[in-house]
Amino acid sequence: MQNIDGEVFMVDNNSVDGSVAMVREKFPKAICIANTENVGFSRANNQAMRLAKGEYILLLNPDTVVQEDTFEKCIAYMDAHPEVGGMGVKMIDGMGNFLPESKRGLPTPAVALYKLSGLIKLFPRSRKFGHYYMGHLPENETNNVEILAGAYMLMRKKTLDEVGLLDEEYFMYGEDIDLSYRIIKGGYKNVYFADTQIIHYKGESTKKGSLNYVFIFYRAMQIFARNHFSSGQAKLYNFVINIAIWLRAGLSIISRFTKTIATPLADAAIIFGGMYYLKLYWEHNHRFITGGHYPDIFMQIAVPAYIAVWLGSVFFSGGYDKPTRSWNIWRGLAVGTLLILAVYGLLSEDFRFSRALILLGAIWAALALPLWRWAFQFFSKKRILADVRTAKRRIIIGSKDEFKRIENLLSQTDLQAGFTGWLSHEKNTAPDSVGTLLQLDEILKIYRINEVIFCAKDLSSQEIIKQMSVLQPHQIEIKIAPPESLFVIGSNSINAQGEWYTVQVNTITQPGNKRLKRLVDFVGSLIFLFLSPVFILFQKKPMGFLKNLFLVLFGAKTWVGYHPKGNPENLPKIKNGVLNPADQTHTQTTDEQTLSRINFLYAKEYSAQTDLEILLKNLRGLGY
Repeated sequence: MQNIDGEVFMVDNNSVDGSVAMVREKFPKAICIANTENVGFSRANNQAMRLAKGEYILLLNPDTVVQEDTFEKCIAYMDAHPEVGGMGVKMIDGMGNFLPESKRGLPTPAVALYKLSGLIKLFPRSRKFGHYYMGHLPENETNNVEILAGAYMLMRKKTLDEVGLLDEEYFMYGEDIDLSYRIIKGGYKNVYFADTQIIHYKGESTKKGSLNYVFIFYRAMQIFARNHFSSGQAKLYNFVINIAIWLRAGLSIISRFTKTIATPLADAAIIFGGMYYLKLYWEHNHRFITGGHYPDIFMQIAVPAYIAVWLGSVFFSGGYDKPTRSWNIWRGLAVGTLLILAVYGLLSEDFRFSRALILLGAIWAALALPLWRWAFQFFSKKRILADVRTAKRRIIIGSKDEFKRIENLLSQTDLQAGFTGWLSHEKNTAPDSVGTLLQLDEILKIYRINEVIFCAKDLSSQEIIKQMSVLQPHQIEIKIAPPESLFVIGSNSINAQGEWYTVQVNTITQPGNKRLKRLVDFVGSLIFLFLSPVFILFQKKPMGFLKNLFLVLFGAKTWVGYHPKGNPENLPKIKNGVLNPADQTHTQTTDEQTLSRINFLYAKEYSAQTDLEILLKNLRGLGY
């Protein structure tokens, strides 16, 4: 904002991570609007736009990095072209790749059909089939476009006074298309401005692979069609959109289900195959002494039961986390083998086939399961086994002080590097550095670098974005370390959550904690069920206790969830709870901010011990 007479608004949609307090402390000149609920993108931006006094109004996403001269260049262009009502800029992602949504066409029924059918991918540069992203327009040339992206949308206040603000019927997605179209209908032009560029990490609120994105985005398209197309066009559009929704939702469900069961199925097949050949070997080399072959039920019933126990134990041991460690697999197999042998001793002679085969099967699984994961990782380049991974070979670009600070931060994460070098941001080579920015391309090859971290304290956003164009052909991971921060941010894909290194916290979203929480619920429910004849006598609501017991047992509820008045919608999703974190201290507060903080701390520092303490302190209140 240097050299610009302007004002900055930050609208917070009821976050609970301390954002509002941080902005008010570090940026006292910013006008902070703190909502007490998530009112959506359109309504939140309108709150600020109604208060804004400037000649121009810019909507800017928080997941962006803007060059130092971007605003000045854009304002100068708008001043020189009074016919322009709205402007977007060239956007790149966290790897330096151009984002095609920087310039878009109006999604008419035909354009939507070309996109949904995949014709846009076959003919991306076609004026007709590639119109959704206006692929016929060069990305490095300024041109008139139809639709601007809400991530960076610069508009004249005079234009907004005439055509109106964002339509609040849209909660998220579609509102930028609607407003862009109204700007054109109002007699103004929308421009894609290519003389500056910004980084847009894109999609941190809702990822494109999620069902939530599918329904929200296409619902927005239906609203747009209803408001702006004729009745016949709107019906055709909605027909196409509805087909797209169910196709995308179906494909998403199938894809997620397939990805979830693919690894366990592969494990089961490998173990089963191994057990089959072990059985043949044992029959011909050992069992002939006692006589005969194993009965058919050995392979039909016994072996599948062994596999179910082994894989169940591997799951609870963390063997299906991504990436996982071989130790988690081995630990799960060991526990599973002990369980199988314990039950084996209780069976009748007819079902006790061979302890030796159980032990040999466990050894086979312990060798084969990590081995096939290693082979798959080697050929696919997808990291699924944490023991075997491409070592991080990174350079940190900035001053010596920032290098030491970031290196110390990274040492506190679980992502250690095989090599970490310092590249001075100065023109002259500094002692202990591997070189200067002028030698960046050569340094990447010599040191086989696969990750670059820029220190934002020492390099301008313009310089970082310039260097990203040098790095882009190398397909190297790129991250930015904000000054005075405890994290390093980056994102290599719009379909993957933004990767960031930070001091580890034991969040409730970690796969191990999800399993542990479910284990506490399941085992606790079994204990309560066994003791129910006694427990029910002490319950304040006996029938409610029995109802909750079965709901938790079958996974419909959890024993401990968020407090419903503490804005749980802003936290990682878990089942509704019988109890909540406020029950740990029997607090009677109804203050939403306090309850939000209690919920946040519970999610951020989850432990099974916390759940057990809350349960033990509230044994008489399990029926509410």
